[in-house]
Amino acid sequence: MLRGLVLDYAGVLTDPDAAELLAAVDALRQRGIRTAVLSNADGGAGRGGLARHFDAFVFSGEVGIAKPDPRVFRLTAERLGLPVTVCVMVDDSRVNVDGATAAGMVGVHHTSVADTLAELSALFPA
Repeated sequence: MLRGLVLDYAGVLTDPDAAELLAAVDALRQRGIRTAVLSNADGGAGRGGLARHFDAFVFSGEVGIAKPDPRVFRLTAERLGLPVTVCVMVDDSRVNVDGATAAGMVGVHHTSVADTLAELSALFPA
């Protein structure tokens, strides 16, 4: 059973329809799903306005490991208090999705909010 959801910042949470995605994140959190932002940013980008939606934030500039290195996905799962194998990573970069799956996560390649929401509905059924 999947228990963690990790989202990239730029390209996913900056999508024009990101409000719909954040509503889904909030609904999953209400069901006990742990959530995180994992970004290759230097640090802090977007953290303030997103803090109420996410349990953890991992910025490559702060931890010294960047996607697609599998270690950063394992670190993110650890910060969620979960095994990497019960986490889903959503990223707009195929290379980063491949890094997540190499680390043991389920990967979702974000191409649109509608498609990502459909994937998340299948992965986290009500």
